[in-house]
Amino acid sequence: MTVKMIIDTDPGIDDAMAIAYAAADPNIEVIGLTTVFGNVYVEQGTRNALHLVEMLDLNCPVAEGAAKPLEIPLDPPSHQVHGAEGFGGLPAPTPSGKAISESAAEFLCRTCSENPGEVVICAIGPLTNLAHALRLDPHIAHTAGKVVIMGGSAEVGGNITQFAEANIFHDPHAAAEVFAADWPVVMVGLDVTHDIICTSQDFDKLKAYAPKTGGFIKAISSFYLDFYASVGLTEGCHLHDPAAVIAAAYPHHFQTRDMPLSVILDGERRGETQPAPGASTPLVSVCTGVDDDGVKARFMAAYRALS
Repeated sequence: MTVKMIIDTDPGIDDAMAIAYAAADPNIEVIGLTTVFGNVYVEQGTRNALHLVEMLDLNCPVAEGAAKPLEIPLDPPSHQVHGAEGFGGLPAPTPSGKAISESAAEFLCRTCSENPGEVVICAIGPLTNLAHALRLDPHIAHTAGKVVIMGGSAEVGGNITQFAEANIFHDPHAAAEVFAADWPVVMVGLDVTHDIICTSQDFDKLKAYAPKTGGFIKAISSFYLDFYASVGLTEGCHLHDPAAVIAAAYPHHFQTRDMPLSVILDGERRGETQPAPGASTPLVSVCTGVDDDGVKARFMAAYRALS
């Protein structure tokens, strides 16, 4: 069965990997991209999303979303991880298309309302657009089919700080609102994404499989791999965002445990996601285990199918 998916994104190198994977997978229908600040400023993210739509021949709109968090100041983009323009060492792209007039929140609410129970929202950036959508139309909690987020961790700590994963850290208040809403949420966090690693040789294979798309991913991955090497992960890079897209369409690759979650909103532990036993908030389906070989094989196979 084909999964209708909106990808909420701050592209971003691994965002591009995730979107390219989704475009290649015949079981995923990407029906929209919504952009948010994070890895880059939102205007850059919208431009990058438009470039990806055109490069990948995706017949879907791009809606620009939040430029800043709900309550805290905007953190500077992660240029050391994703490059000044979001695509590693590549220059800024020049797409011909433009974003639609609807905001990301408006697009999310309308699309879910028109397709009740059918749309998976896969959020691979800060969760600000989802929080805005809940505020705009709380009924989206009942019309969205499922929300799958790349973010947080239950047990392994953070990656931007000792405690927090980056997407939650950049807007903890939005994450708290998303976790508190009465909709089905799957958290694909560092507990599992740290187990999925792609090497430089893997990216060489992607380029060989699909010279256009795989070649682009290979080109932007070199910057990403250099960053990972600089922080001690010399064997490759984590497939954070692609894991969330794969979890949305192929949940059997993941083991989950349902639990209420709390989010630390400020202080040195800002952005930390913690299991909250006994809390009255809805349960979140937290990914706690992964068939990392199966996920990686599925990621690679999508590019091979493009050849």
